[in-house]
Amino acid sequence: MRLFDRVEKLLLPMIDGLYGRLPQRDPGVDRLQNCRIVSHRGEHDNQRVFENTLAAFDAAVAQGVWGIEFDLRWTRDLEPVVVHDADLRRVFGRDLRVGDCRLHDLKRACPHLPTLAEVVGRYGGKVHLMMEIKAEPYPDRDRRNRLLSEVFAALKPGRDFHLLSLDPEMFRLIDFAPPAAFVPVARLNVARLSRLAVQKGYGGVAGHYALVGDSSIQRLHAAGQKVGTGYPRSRNCLFREIHRGVDWIFSNHAGEVQRLIRRLQDSNFDGSHLPPIGRASVGPPPEVEGLEKH
Repeated sequence: MRLFDRVEKLLLPMIDGLYGRLPQRDPGVDRLQNCRIVSHRGEHDNQRVFENTLAAFDAAVAQGVWGIEFDLRWTRDLEPVVVHDADLRRVFGRDLRVGDCRLHDLKRACPHLPTLAEVVGRYGGKVHLMMEIKAEPYPDRDRRNRLLSEVFAALKPGRDFHLLSLDPEMFRLIDFAPPAAFVPVARLNVARLSRLAVQKGYGGVAGHYALVGDSSIQRLHAAGQKVGTGYPRSRNCLFREIHRGVDWIFSNHAGEVQRLIRRLQDSNFDGSHLPPIGRASVGPPPEVEGLEKH
């Protein structure tokens, strides 16, 4: 684990606790209705329901989230699959590297792992798709762009999907979608990526709620771009992001956040004593109306 990741893991609980204690006024029904919640890798606990799987995405869609976020990687035979890590060890307990396996062998070893075509075909046009491009070597760029163009052919960039990356240099390798569909994900470089997004005509910027400042939000909105933040763990933090005009709120507990928003829209519901977001367990995915079983 890199140094930044270690520090981030230590600091995040303290940051969440701090923002959770800062009182925020109720944003009102209209703002709550316009709140766009994005499920980060689906509804998962990596015990019963695994991240970046159809079961995780089904569970998120069943809760009425606006969008789902997932990660793109490539197999040895250049087939696009949906998985976060370069290997299957952390999530699936298999000592296999995605880039070293052919799709057939990967699916045989890990049936839960979906292809990009399965994810886009199942959810495209039903919820907004946020696909993260991982920073990795990109041989045979033309073939990859052709495959991506075929998978996303029925969808419109920006309206139906966006492409995210922690490394904006990856966008230079993508030509099947316009710059307006690109969203760089910031860490400590929010100001630089905000300027870059405006210069390049990107779709916006995403980052942690504690790092994306009001000035960056105002600058991006003035340029007609969007802002995404993650990951609110409390009612107060959620309200803060809504009041700041954040367009997309990413959550590791998106179903719970969506249920909270629905309950808060009920004028008779008092949410002031709700526990922190993330306490609810992830159960088996429910049947999702309008989605064919694959």
